[in-house]
Amino acid sequence: MRADRLVATLLFLQTRTRVTVAEVAAELEVSPRTARRDLEALSTAGIPVYSQRGRGGGWSLVGGARTDLTGLTAEEIRALFLLAGPSSTTPELRTALRKLVRALPAPLRSGAEAASRAGLVDGTDWSRADVTATAPHLDALRRAVVDGIQVRLGYAGPGKPVGVRTVHPLGLVAKAGHDYLVAETERGLRTFRLNRVASVEATGEPVVRPDGFDLATVWRSFAARLEERLYAASVRARAEPGAMAILERLFDGRLHVGPMFPDGWTEIRVDGPTPEVVATQLAGLGARIEVLDPPEARERLARLAVELAGVYGPPGSF
Repeated sequence: MRADRLVATLLFLQTRTRVTVAEVAAELEVSPRTARRDLEALSTAGIPVYSQRGRGGGWSLVGGARTDLTGLTAEEIRALFLLAGPSSTTPELRTALRKLVRALPAPLRSGAEAASRAGLVDGTDWSRADVTATAPHLDALRRAVVDGIQVRLGYAGPGKPVGVRTVHPLGLVAKAGHDYLVAETERGLRTFRLNRVASVEATGEPVVRPDGFDLATVWRSFAARLEERLYAASVRARAEPGAMAILERLFDGRLHVGPMFPDGWTEIRVDGPTPEVVATQLAGLGARIEVLDPPEARERLARLAVELAGVYGPPGSF
C-alpha cells in the first residue's frame, strides 16, 4: 500500500508547480502526518523532491522533473478513457485512471480528461435488449464530444420525419443494447438515440457546457424520469403454475409474485406504463393468465379477443 501511495504522490507532484502537505493528504485521502512521511521518503530515496518553508512554500520536483510511465499514443489514451471513464464502478480502476492522467505529458492530459467524462455505460435493464442497435454515427459523435465541437444533427424521433438541429454534444451513454447522446439544445438538455441519427456534421464551433454538468448525474435524472413512466401502472392477475417461468423471463423486475390460491394458481402483479399496455403483453399467454384488475386491463383483453376472433375465426373453427 505504501509503494502505491509513493507512486501516487510522485505523479501528483508532476501535475503541480508546488504542493502542500495538506493538498497531498486531501488528494490521497490520508492524514497530513502520513503525507509528510511519504514526501520525505521520496526525497530520501533520491527522487528530486525538495521542500521550501515559509509563506508560499511547499514541496516541488527539482527542475520540474517528470516520470513518463505510459508510452501511449494520443488515440490510445482517448480510447482507454472513453471505455473506462465515469462508467467504471470499480474503485481500483478509478484510482488507476487518476494516476495515469497525472503521468501523461501535459499536451495529452486535457484530451484524456475530456474523454473520461465523455462516456457512460448504464447496465440497468429497461427492455432486456440482447442485440446492440446499429449506430453508424457513433465515432463522429464521440469525436465531437471529446473535442468539444457543436454538430448539426439529423434526427428522426419516433414516428417523425428527419429534422436537423444544432446541438452541443456533452456525453455518450450505452444502455440496454442502445447508444444515446446527451446534448444541450435550444430547449435544454436532451437525449438522442443513436440508431435514429441520420447525419452528423461538425460546425467547428465550441460546445458550451452547462455549469456544473456531470454526465452520470444528468443521465440518472433522465433514467429516473423514464423509469417512472415505465412503471406508472400495475395489473393484478392470477397465473397457472406452468406460466410462471415464462412470466419471469418476460417481465423480470416488473413481475411481483404474491400468494398461491387454493387451486394452485399464483397471484401476480405486473408493472408497466399503462394497464392497457400490460394487458396486451399478457395476452400472449392466453388462458394461462386471468387478469383481475384494473377494469381497463380486462376491457383491453376483451377487445383484443373480439379483434382476434374477427381475424382468425371463433375458437373451434379450425
